[in-house]
Amino acid sequence: MIEVNGMAHVILTVSSWEKAHAFYGELLPFLGLKKVFDGNNFLYHVGGRTAVGIQRCAPEHEGLRFEQNRVGLHHFCLRARTREDVDKAAEKVRSIGGRIDRGPLEGAWAPGYYFFVFEDPDGIRLEVNYIPGKGLLASDPPLNPSSDPDWDQNAGPPRF
Repeated sequence: MIEVNGMAHVILTVSSWEKAHAFYGELLPFLGLKKVFDGNNFLYHVGGRTAVGIQRCAPEHEGLRFEQNRVGLHHFCLRARTREDVDKAAEKVRSIGGRIDRGPLEGAWAPGYYFFVFEDPDGIRLEVNYIPGKGLLASDPPLNPSSDPDWDQNAGPPRF
């Protein structure tokens, strides 16, 4: 067994390159990530033990929108250090034209879970959350977010 040291990077392929480039070019530095590459087809920021890359899609996919429940990415979440940071990030997303789906608000996923979910210009869903302490790993065995083996996070009101 090994223990990973965080998530190294996530690369998002976008269909609205100019809009996404502007959106992430403002959001990622606000979240403490430093720009390390900015080209005609790829934008890359690093910080907080991870990196986020934005990649232009192939020409035949330009103008398509992200669909959350298709095979592939559902959403990805960045962890904030405080509840106040979640609020500040939500304010920033609003100020640059991101669509906030829900929050900031408290969720039942883990004790103290505080979050907001938003969409980038292509509709790619992201989340910023804060969980005090060790979250689901605060006890042994870990906390279970649902006791229902048929739980579907997409059924009913969204949980995150």
